[in-house]
Amino acid sequence: MRKLVRALVLASTAVAWLPHAALADKIDLSTTTCAQFLESDKTEIMLTLAWLDAYYKDVDAPPVIDTDKFVDNAGKLGDYCAANPSIGLITATDELFGD
Repeated sequence: MRKLVRALVLASTAVAWLPHAALADKIDLSTTTCAQFLESDKTEIMLTLAWLDAYYKDVDAPPVIDTDKFVDNAGKLGDYCAANPSIGLITATDELFGD
């Protein structure tokens, strides 16, 4: 777990130091397919996973990142998207993590 936390901290620090051109100005998840998500670079995948983790939390949830659950959900999404590459990313995440 410490390795994951360290990796997330390093990834977030790296994002802050990346040249602006390295990332898209906007990532429109409503038009992103599972295939496009899986083909994204590591930084974009990590940003997207972090955003999705927060998006699917309950409004009253405490500001805590459950790293075990984060990794488990990332694996579930990766498996689902690999099996369903043409599905929209938000459709996939709604199916997996929506109410």
